[in-house]
Amino acid sequence: MINDFLKYQAKTTPYPMGLEIAKAKGSYIYDTRGNKYLDFVAGVSACSLGHRPRPVLRAMKKQMRKHMHVMVYGEFAQKPAVAFAKALIDRLAPSLEQLYLTNSGTEAIEGALKLAKRATGRSQIIAADQAYHGSTHGALSLLGLEAQKSAFRPLLPDVNFIRFNDFSAIEKITTQTAAVVLETIQGGAGFLVPESGYLEAVSKRCKAVGACLILDEIQPGFGRTGKLFAYEHYGIVPDILVMGKGMAAGMPVGAFAASKKLMEQLTTNPPLGHITTFGGNPVIAAASLATLETIEQQKLMEQIDAKEALFRKLLVHPLIEKVNGRGLMLAPILRHQDLTAPLVNKAMGKGLLLFFLLWEKRAVRISPPLTISTKEIEKGCKILLSCLDELQSVN
Repeated sequence: MINDFLKYQAKTTPYPMGLEIAKAKGSYIYDTRGNKYLDFVAGVSACSLGHRPRPVLRAMKKQMRKHMHVMVYGEFAQKPAVAFAKALIDRLAPSLEQLYLTNSGTEAIEGALKLAKRATGRSQIIAADQAYHGSTHGALSLLGLEAQKSAFRPLLPDVNFIRFNDFSAIEKITTQTAAVVLETIQGGAGFLVPESGYLEAVSKRCKAVGACLILDEIQPGFGRTGKLFAYEHYGIVPDILVMGKGMAAGMPVGAFAASKKLMEQLTTNPPLGHITTFGGNPVIAAASLATLETIEQQKLMEQIDAKEALFRKLLVHPLIEKVNGRGLMLAPILRHQDLTAPLVNKAMGKGLLLFFLLWEKRAVRISPPLTISTKEIEKGCKILLSCLDELQSVN
């Protein structure tokens, strides 16, 4: 299979990990040679309930027996999408009144940008250095690393950048600004959390100048930080909330939420202001509702603080400088970047899956399923530390 994979499937890097997958269940992935891997990546934060969670499988199978795709989004009333939208909106801040369902997080970013520009009549967008919001052209325009996007220019005009957690840069948000787009926790930059008062200051400035605050919760959303969405930790509510990844326990999905008044901007002048064929797909919506209900029924969010504390207690080593992040969105920052690839490779050889972050080359991703057990955390950290011991002995 690996030869056909290399021959026929387009790649994102010259050096894919190339693991040949046979099956996955719970916190484990199995390859075609019968090897078992403890998964500390969870599909890059997407498999929030682990692999093949029964409640999600049941919900999808039940819906598939009724109907699958029937019409483009927003035309027919389909019970799974309506039920999920209602359930989620009921759990959000009162100002977030309607949900637009998409196929992915990056598509949700595109819709959010259009909504902000349509609502304000402005064109300027402000994003953060080292940001990552997706790879479509609009989202790529917000990417805060020029080397990663220069080959694809021209991109959206009138996009400016500020440094995350830089209070002095907030003044760059003006009456010309349509939207400020921030990750509530910066992912590719190394799982950077907002400093005390930072998001509040940005929100206050946006309100003062009439700009929309768009928070990208594609990674930290759906319980990963111990709250349904990470903005709840910081005493603010965005004008537009973007989500994806863990929303449907590994199925492709995204969405953005806003007030009814804002969302109505996409329905007229022009109509079809944003449209998607497969957004709100009934099978995916059923998976999303089952995921949300399972996170709550199994009280997974209530367990996050203890699991984070255990990780932080165990991840102590001379080669680990610090551990960034919050909840089960953690990034050990190694002493130097030459350690990251050897650590990921050694860990995979010992049955533990780790991964990289985009821009912080010293960081190693730890974003396991929310369902991971204490014993699995201890097992994985033991493997990780043993790999660092081996690297330390040769450096």
